[in-house]
Amino acid sequence: MDISSHNEGLVGRHKRQLEFLTSEVNVPSSLVQKLKDFQIAIPSWALGTGGTRFGRFSAGGEPRNLEEKIADVGLLHSLNKSSGAISLHIPWDIPSDPKAIMTLAAQHGLAFDAVNSNTFQDQSGQALSYKFGSLQHVSKATRKQAIDHNIDVIKHGVSLGSKSLTVWLSDGSCFPGQLNFRKTYQRTVESLEEIYAALPSDWKLYLEYKAYEPNFYSTTVGDWGASYSMVNKLGPKAYTLVDLGHHLPNANIEQIVSILLMEGKLGGFHFNDSKYGDDDLTAGSIKPYQLFLIFNELVEGMDANGMNHAKDLGWMIDASHNVKDPLEDLMQSVEAIQIAYAQALLVDQKALEIARDENDVVQCQEILQAAFRTDVRSLVAQARLELGGALDPLAYFRHSNARAKLIETRGEKTQATGL
Repeated sequence: MDISSHNEGLVGRHKRQLEFLTSEVNVPSSLVQKLKDFQIAIPSWALGTGGTRFGRFSAGGEPRNLEEKIADVGLLHSLNKSSGAISLHIPWDIPSDPKAIMTLAAQHGLAFDAVNSNTFQDQSGQALSYKFGSLQHVSKATRKQAIDHNIDVIKHGVSLGSKSLTVWLSDGSCFPGQLNFRKTYQRTVESLEEIYAALPSDWKLYLEYKAYEPNFYSTTVGDWGASYSMVNKLGPKAYTLVDLGHHLPNANIEQIVSILLMEGKLGGFHFNDSKYGDDDLTAGSIKPYQLFLIFNELVEGMDANGMNHAKDLGWMIDASHNVKDPLEDLMQSVEAIQIAYAQALLVDQKALEIARDENDVVQCQEILQAAFRTDVRSLVAQARLELGGALDPLAYFRHSNARAKLIETRGEKTQATGL
């Protein structure tokens, strides 16, 4: 069964749901178009089954190389029409023939989003170890090795048409006294300055942060404030990247997002969800209201600054699928992000501002929760339908036995590169 045949069996019910919603709720005329324009990049490392230090359980049929990863993202994009970019992790996914890889990606309707460097683990044949840090390391030679790697990643990105570099550092310490915090910060900034100087004029540098893990006493770029202070020192092409899982429990991420956006230093997102820490769970699976509140701040702030919702920030998923089929998990994450975005577009911002000015706290809550409690799935599905995607991507994926076909082609015990 092809996608159009699949949709024929669902379109009647879909139209009834959409008509009911639009008859009951004031849906902005631009909302579906904004959903159609909104693309969420898929990371190359998310296409295989994740794991923990206790074990890893393969889903079977995992992509064995970059070409197969592109094919998987292409399959995902053909179903939801909202995953039109892939974010590569270097050196896990170095393209041996960039032109051929770009041609293959184009055949699947894909572009290349941010490229990601890796100085949080040692690679085979690497001269110097990152055991005690990379850009922060006390050894100048080790810092240079990490700097050179990031510059090499930029070169790979240029060859693929990417326009941004994401830097996440595991640098930090496990015990008090292990590091001089001031000198560590200074060395990190000096290293980042060299990387920043290598950026093409039309590129951005995203500096990610994380509260803990793998270091458990201090992380050199441990929170949004540390990242913000560093990117301010680097220049106008440097921005903070927010990973939803990289905060201490119960952090007010929506407030962080609002301030960074106001300051012009919000670069983008790594979407996931968490219950306890950096759990890398399916977006929207644990804290859907928080995800909605984040998008509410984004919609209001981006509109206030005249920003393009689809293009002016980087939208990426960063999740790990320990017990789910990776492609099914990504479908769920993409739809959860779209749902939160659509709900935020329904918020009556003028009424909310009036209620704020009148200190009507109850009405503020009512306005937000009215939008959050609205079932917008038919709007998201309509955007997919108009783009030629599946009304129900997950159902089509399962009905077509897509995973079984991947296993038949690739094997039961394959493991995605980088995992």
